[in-house]
Amino acid sequence: MLTPWARELPTVDGVTDSYDSHGLRSEMRLAQSALDSIRDDLFTDAFALRPMPPLPDGNVVVRRAPRRARRYVRWLPHASVVGLTAVMTLALFDARPDLSGLVVAALAGVPLITTLFRPIGAWWLSMGAAFVSGVVAGGAPWSGPGFVSHIAVMAVVTARTRPRVAAEMWLMTTVFGALLGAVRGYGYGPDVFEMTVLSGMVLFVVAAVRGLRDSKRQVAAQAAVTEVERSRRTVLEERTTIARELHDVVAHHMSVVAIQAEAAPYRVQDTPPELAAAFATIRENAVAALTELRRVLGVVRSENPDAFAAPEAPQPTLADLDALYANVRSAGLTVEHVTTGSVRPLPQGVELSAYRIVQEALSNVLRHAPGAAARVEVLCV
Repeated sequence: MLTPWARELPTVDGVTDSYDSHGLRSEMRLAQSALDSIRDDLFTDAFALRPMPPLPDGNVVVRRAPRRARRYVRWLPHASVVGLTAVMTLALFDARPDLSGLVVAALAGVPLITTLFRPIGAWWLSMGAAFVSGVVAGGAPWSGPGFVSHIAVMAVVTARTRPRVAAEMWLMTTVFGALLGAVRGYGYGPDVFEMTVLSGMVLFVVAAVRGLRDSKRQVAAQAAVTEVERSRRTVLEERTTIARELHDVVAHHMSVVAIQAEAAPYRVQDTPPELAAAFATIRENAVAALTELRRVLGVVRSENPDAFAAPEAPQPTLADLDALYANVRSAGLTVEHVTTGSVRPLPQGVELSAYRIVQEALSNVLRHAPGAAARVEVLCV
């Protein structure tokens, strides 16, 4: 039985054969994907400006260099490329101090120095130099300085790009050499074979070193993230421990105060109304303190304090100042309240902050100036 994407094809012997069109489409998609990758890597914006960055501060060479020399050591790759270019061009021009020697030196040096600014464009310039040497001049595409220059260009480009680009450059260099040998009739020459083997080895080593370096960088980044997460977990555990101990100490005593204040009127016969009201006020304050304590401890225990920004119980506002005044007046404090300006609704955070300020001020008066009078003036602007 044939698959839904297969069809029968007659053969010479009358035996049917099946052709898997699905498999063919998969291969065509792979080929199209490879061509798209080559186009994106080597053709799209090939001569875009991509300056070579200096060595980072965390580089092992920079770290081991003397402190005063580190600012210069960071530019060591640039100096190496410039030095190799200078040595190569001077040697070529010294061997042939004429116009042809100048042209050969330019064909070998310009692509190499261009890798500092336009890496993919430098490789195309090196391929153009090989075309000029092999087609226009009628010689070998890579010989002597051109051989070294092209490998150096591909090595620098590989160090600055992803490994896929190295494979694409190596493949197109090999295909170019084979096509040039076929057109000129000498086939796959020894210079092309040497370029294929040696450049493949060099590019493999450079790509492997860069891959190892990237892997180490990723491991270091992951270790840093893990350390940050460990620190956060440690802080959260410490906060939880503090919250637990604080709850055990404070909540226990406040609960005892609330229970004693509630039970006290029943222990005394004919309790005066003022004393009963005082005990009720003590109990209400203790219960309110317990509620605030639980909310604060919830913030301390939580990894996300914003989760407790809107607790279930409504937060006090300026409208609740009368209840606050009644509370402190029952404790013996004379409070005068004055409101000026146009009273209007304010944001919840503003009203809560104003309420807490008044509450803290009245608490300070009760604590530090017993018997004094307090005046609270609220100005609405």
